[in-house]
Amino acid sequence: MIALEEMTQVYAGQRVLGPVNLVLEAGERVALVGASGEGKSTLARLLLGLERPASGRLMFDGSVLDRRARPVMRTFRRQVQGVFQDAPGAVNPRHRVERIISEPLEHLTSLDRSARQARVMAMLAAVQLPTELASRLPHQLSGGQLQRVCLARALAIEPALLVCDEVTSGLDTILQVALGDWLLAHCRQQRMGLVFVTHDLRLARRLCDRLVVIERGVILDDVRAHQSCTHPAAMALEAAVLT
Repeated sequence: MIALEEMTQVYAGQRVLGPVNLVLEAGERVALVGASGEGKSTLARLLLGLERPASGRLMFDGSVLDRRARPVMRTFRRQVQGVFQDAPGAVNPRHRVERIISEPLEHLTSLDRSARQARVMAMLAAVQLPTELASRLPHQLSGGQLQRVCLARALAIEPALLVCDEVTSGLDTILQVALGDWLLAHCRQQRMGLVFVTHDLRLARRLCDRLVVIERGVILDDVRAHQSCTHPAAMALEAAVLT
């Protein structure tokens, strides 16, 4: 479905990623694992087409993703969505929850207003939020509630792939488990692919069936979730996990 080919990224003249070659099959759940500052979020933004790489290319369903090719980009936006760690920064503070969730429905689907409103209410219920929150502003929600609103927005158009960048790191353990279990169930039910960026190896193995370990912008290991890592640096990361 999606492939990164010889992709690199450079910030302020310094290479922070790559070269990276990575293939994501339809419906596959892949965890990008590594310590902070190793290039996971950069890779996630490149996967979402939010940044232009310094070199290399992003392939989507056999075509090179090019912002000048509007039909391809529209299909890509419809099929690939992202949720980020900074939920408050990912929403307009002046928009109410209903508008936040309905925005992609307005631009990426042909649903009329009443159908969009019904979809918003259905998505709030799906992420286990009371529907009365639809009329509230972001600052009136807790951090966990706002993160679930962002998740509802991303899933409202039923994408084929969801990229989650540290979406549980700001939540307490109970909310992490609850959100992770719900996300796993949704992926299985909808046959949706998942790229889950995290530094938590235990959570990665709980949600995904493939682990990709990154250090200094380079992929060190790419193994099945039930297997042990093979690269020495990846094995050291694995050994640091508390029982």
